[in-house]
Amino acid sequence: MIQIRPAGDRGHAQHGWLDSWHSFSFADYHDPRHMGFSVLRVINEDRVTPGEGFPTHPHRDMEIITYVLEGALEHQDSLGTGSVIRPGEVQRMSAGTGIRHSEFNHSKNEEVHFLQIWILPNVQGVQPGYEQKRIEHNGTLRLLASPEGRDASVTIHQDARIYAARLNGASIDHTLAPGRRAWLQIARGAATVNGIELHAGDGAGIEGETGLRIAADGSAEVLLFDLP
Repeated sequence: MIQIRPAGDRGHAQHGWLDSWHSFSFADYHDPRHMGFSVLRVINEDRVTPGEGFPTHPHRDMEIITYVLEGALEHQDSLGTGSVIRPGEVQRMSAGTGIRHSEFNHSKNEEVHFLQIWILPNVQGVQPGYEQKRIEHNGTLRLLASPEGRDASVTIHQDARIYAARLNGASIDHTLAPGRRAWLQIARGAATVNGIELHAGDGAGIEGETGLRIAADGSAEVLLFDLP
């Protein structure tokens, strides 16, 4: 079964400096039908105007993944980490026992466009941690995050794997193990999953399927979550 979450049905917050779309309930947007999918709790698609951002704020017991599509996002946290995340990079922050961080558009001239993802951890109270890695796209599903840090992915405290792919008139296949579920998020462009058409901002919850074929006639960027 593949259930579509249309981009236009997502929660929306417009704060002037921030334009944010929520695939699942978040902040002032609450929908009991959309509280997450498996251990995937948040997918926020954010656009932040130049020089603006999120002041220092706390998190606990959450695996937070940031994936920048356009522009550059500046990160500072209570671990002493300072970094700039750009397209082609992935950041993981394990909040664990508690961490404080800020995120600002690094540019004074250009908007930053990114996805922020929250994964529920399978263990509570871990030591907070931070990781950032460069991702080389090659037309296949590139592993971004995994519990074992396989294939140079960032490491998360959960039996979940996050992949990204940039497609240009191509298709890719992915096999789900028995009992596994998946979520597909279209970051840019348009693609199909098992023949079902999706457009930028659309998501799809996938259950009871073993084989997935993701295809794009033109240029598309997708994120695939393989979930328990």
